[in-house]
Amino acid sequence: MIQTILRIAVPSPLYRSFDYLPPASVAANTLQPGSRIRVPFGRRKTIGILLEIARQSELEHTRLKPALEVLDEEPVLSSDILAMTQWASAYYHHPIGDALATALPVVLRRGLAVQDAGETGWRLTQAGRQVDPATLSRAPRQATVIQQLCAHPQGAPRSTLDAPAEVLRNLSNKGWIEPCTLEDAEADAAPVASTPHNLNAAQQSAVDTVTASLKAFDAFLLEGVTGSGKTEVYLQIIDSLIGQGRQTLVLVPEIGLTPQLVKRFRSRFTVPLAVLHSGLSDRERLAAWRQARSGKALIIIGTRSAIFTPLARPGLLVVDEEHDSSLKQQDGFRYSARDLAVWRARQLDIPIILGSATPSLESLFNVEHQRYRHLVLPNRTGAASLPSYEILDIRKQPLEHGLGHPLLKRIAHHLDHDGQVLLFLNRRGYAPTLVCHDCGWIAECQRCDARLTWHQREQQLRCHHCGSQQPLVTNCPECQSTELRPLGQGTERVEQALAEHFPEVERLRIDRDTTRRKGELTKRLEQAHSGQARILLGTQMLAKGHHFPRVTLVGILNADQGLFGTDFRSSERMAQLIVQVAGRAGRHDRAGQVAIQTHHPDHPLLQLLIRQGYPAFARAALAEREAARLPPCSHIALVRAEAARQPVPTAFLERVRQHCEATGNTGVELWGPVPASMERRAGRFRAQLLLQAERRGELQQLLHGLVRQLEQMKEARQVRWSVDVDPADLF
Repeated sequence: MIQTILRIAVPSPLYRSFDYLPPASVAANTLQPGSRIRVPFGRRKTIGILLEIARQSELEHTRLKPALEVLDEEPVLSSDILAMTQWASAYYHHPIGDALATALPVVLRRGLAVQDAGETGWRLTQAGRQVDPATLSRAPRQATVIQQLCAHPQGAPRSTLDAPAEVLRNLSNKGWIEPCTLEDAEADAAPVASTPHNLNAAQQSAVDTVTASLKAFDAFLLEGVTGSGKTEVYLQIIDSLIGQGRQTLVLVPEIGLTPQLVKRFRSRFTVPLAVLHSGLSDRERLAAWRQARSGKALIIIGTRSAIFTPLARPGLLVVDEEHDSSLKQQDGFRYSARDLAVWRARQLDIPIILGSATPSLESLFNVEHQRYRHLVLPNRTGAASLPSYEILDIRKQPLEHGLGHPLLKRIAHHLDHDGQVLLFLNRRGYAPTLVCHDCGWIAECQRCDARLTWHQREQQLRCHHCGSQQPLVTNCPECQSTELRPLGQGTERVEQALAEHFPEVERLRIDRDTTRRKGELTKRLEQAHSGQARILLGTQMLAKGHHFPRVTLVGILNADQGLFGTDFRSSERMAQLIVQVAGRAGRHDRAGQVAIQTHHPDHPLLQLLIRQGYPAFARAALAEREAARLPPCSHIALVRAEAARQPVPTAFLERVRQHCEATGNTGVELWGPVPASMERRAGRFRAQLLLQAERRGELQQLLHGLVRQLEQMKEARQVRWSVDVDPADLF
């Protein structure tokens, strides 16, 4: 008798699918891959994804359990998303059930019906329409919400309202606003579309080249200097797709880049736009997912996980800031959204644009090998010109909380001439080290091989690696001395120094500590853009993608952090960060200046970057990678392991190495095992084994057999292990 077997991926750490019988009341011929099915799994019930309908199983028929319930009449995962996730599961060697769960909104993983989007937006009530926002001067956030909803009488998505939940709750309690669903809210569209900007020759060439290729797959690397108008190129290409009713998915690396991009798109187009990022509630994400899936939203903007968003009528994929390591998931399902976007565009037979002022060496390598087409925007738009660079040698110079006198002098000069100043320091807190002046004791994390950072405002010592925190000590635990002193500078300490030097000048600090509350990042970025704050100070949250037209001076307080890193990508990241943050200066009609403080003014990579620009730096870096046979000129994977006891991870990885050597695969080199650069983190000891091959296929072949072997190893039960293919960081 011919059997009907349901092959189902169940969220679990197991690298396999599971076979079930169909529910008794369901006709097997009505089932489609990509549907959710509730199944018994061990002692619990869970929701899996149907992969295929098979005719036979490795298990005997009597051992197969029937599935409990089919949740969908039609698949929740489209065929292209299902295929992409299966491919990614195999390539990144991650359990298929867990990978497919990543591709679904959280509420769908819990079994909610696709049609039930729930409350996702807000609109004014009849009473709320009678409220004049001008009368709410003592409640400015409430006034802002009323103003926003006045412009959208049918309601607006929660994601567009710049207000914390408490403000919305207060307005709702007053009876001025009420929840609504996106089906009721057509207000994603801006009431009036702005006109396109005039393009320069390079921009027009880029637009023409891409629009001529909209009917088939093609990969474009759009390399444009900061301020060259890459977004305008995207907009004009997307405009032609909107006329055809086709959708565009735009990926950005971080939430911080989303608000300004959404605002720019909404001001240009009068079509529904969906936004997807981790700052939204689960129901808001579901609503945006449904808009994309139905084809209602013609533009979808999201962070990394938005690559799994279904598209009804796909026309174009865009990956902005494609070089950014945030596009690579660092734990769990370790996929690269950029690389999956290229794979998906090829399968959908649509073009993809990878945009950056500082392209990754991987993308430039693909250009060299004619896999990508190179589009270059060499000049800034309008009257803006590229900033000038100046290296400030701080050797033997007195520093006031990280600020040298030459930099302070330049800050004063630009403030006196009505300029805005941006200072960059990629280290938050007051000081990264607290030391006893009498005995040399240093405040260290008890769970990590790291020092505790002093946060002065909260009077706390915090570990930026595991998140542990403790009250600031007033006496040295070793000698009881009160002579505890901060070493080094964080943004909090620099902010204090700026207050002392420029007390009359309004300052604004933007880092993770000042933007924890929902909506706070958007609020502070708007303050920075308006010019209200004359001095901006922040971490890499300020470094990329933002347009601050009034900034005339950028000061980089410590350029040395990336010059001597242990990761082979350290210099590349250093160069990208310098160019990106420098690009915030001189973006309007006033000249910009970049001042870089360093203890190594003659460092060859720094000199090359400053004198000849990022393209020359990238060529030199690629030549070094080729000589050393490092990525992108080869392919690597990391097998990581961690455990509560120090020798266990290394011993486990030694067994892994022995297994790899026993396969006889001579095309893969093995390096290690060695302790991770931070061996102890969050109370666990970590080690890693590096696998490197010139041919990707040989590496994948070895990993395929290795992962299945690891599942069976007794030692694997004593550690947490993972495989990271194409790792972004070697730590």
